[in-house]
Amino acid sequence: MLENTENHPKVEFGKTGVLIVNLGTPDGTDFWSIRRYLKEFLSDRRVIDINRYLWWLILNLIILTFRPKKTGKAYKEIWN
Repeated sequence: MLENTENHPKVEFGKTGVLIVNLGTPDGTDFWSIRRYLKEFLSDRRVIDINRYLWWLILNLIILTFRPKKTGKAYKEIWN
């Protein structure tokens, strides 16, 4: 139950929409296919909105080094 609703400004309700977007999938579940997919997806400035140089370091030194193996296992479970 909401409390203190008398202090909250009135909210106008309108139409609600749902946007479904397919951001693609990797070509395979192996390390290099997943790495290529993650690099393309996570390099898009519309997906990650932080300092480009800081993100480049995080992406290339951490994420693309360790994440493809774990993500590949997850895709194998989904696809099989």
